[in-house]
Amino acid sequence: MDELDDRELLEALGVSIETKKVSARTPQEERIIAGFEDILKFVDEHGRPPLHGDERDIFERLYAVRLDRLRELPDCRALLKEFDRHNLLEMLSPVHGGFAEDGDDSALLEALGVEKANGVDITRLTHVKPRDEVRAAEEIANRTVCVDFARFRPILEQVKKELDEGVRQTRRFQTMAEIKKGEFFIVGGQIAYVAEVGDEFRTEYDRRDSRLRVIYDNGTESDVLLRSLQRALHRDDAGRRITDPSAGPLFGGDADDEDLESGTIYVLQSKSQHPDVAAHRELIHKIGVTGGKVETRVANAAMDATYLLADVEVVATYKLFNINRTRLENILHRVFAPAQLDLTIEDRFGHPVKPREWFLVPLPVIDQAVEKIRDGSIVDFQYDPSTASLTRAKAA
Repeated sequence: MDELDDRELLEALGVSIETKKVSARTPQEERIIAGFEDILKFVDEHGRPPLHGDERDIFERLYAVRLDRLRELPDCRALLKEFDRHNLLEMLSPVHGGFAEDGDDSALLEALGVEKANGVDITRLTHVKPRDEVRAAEEIANRTVCVDFARFRPILEQVKKELDEGVRQTRRFQTMAEIKKGEFFIVGGQIAYVAEVGDEFRTEYDRRDSRLRVIYDNGTESDVLLRSLQRALHRDDAGRRITDPSAGPLFGGDADDEDLESGTIYVLQSKSQHPDVAAHRELIHKIGVTGGKVETRVANAAMDATYLLADVEVVATYKLFNINRTRLENILHRVFAPAQLDLTIEDRFGHPVKPREWFLVPLPVIDQAVEKIRDGSIVDFQYDPSTASLTRAKAA
């Protein structure tokens, strides 16, 4: 008997032989299938199709645009039918056929406003957080709609405004740093407010933990463990603690030899004959901060709509030392914002202009505000037009 070859031996043992089929799919088809599998994985994890919206994660928005494109293409729907376990492709009627070259991730990212820089591979998403960082942020718990968000909206809007004005600062979150009720953070690109802190308990590893109610500025909230929020903040490269509003050491009473004069708070009155200005001239003041000479700053006031196109009188100045002028000016404007002058004039070219930095505030109250800046208590006050005085701001 002739020696059996390998094939005959395997057949004698009952092992069937099947020739492995060579894939007939093109590279483009393989890429389309891989992209669709990313969408399926998203649905597996979240229990829903990806959605559009600026508040959505960049990857979810990418998947949503990609899914729209796939639904529009009959050839794509035919190719992906056997993989579509969630029936994602049956939700739209076809618009045009053929595999579109504009269906790749580069085009999709451009549709989302993510531009390709010269020499940069857009598929690397250089300016987008990697998926592992996104998962770290998602770890803090699933968010739900905050039904009483109206209570928190003013608080969060005020914090954002104070960040823009420099009244509050952001600091890198330190590993496992303490988190308290009433504090604000930036996590996942959103401002987060710790509204409630539950009773402390011990974990299975005998570590202290608490359940938090965290409100986000997009109108959602999460019921999250304190330690989970700590981890999310630490792993998020953009995660930050938002400081309390504090003026800090704005300036000292006397200048030492090593001090540098940083500028001057100036208070002006306008000589404008505009009826609204003339009627309240003694109360209307422009409050600003300059690093140069006040006289130079206002020399051409009559030609500048910022100064109401009229000459001005300098009625008070306060010297500053070692100070951030922009930050101080923002603090002053925040305090007197309720009394900001509502006036629109035409500039030299006939264009309407609404000058800022003019306020209906008595000069003695401005003096009081400067004193409160000196002792650091200004952050607790705001001007009340009804009493023409500084009053303590309501606690958040």
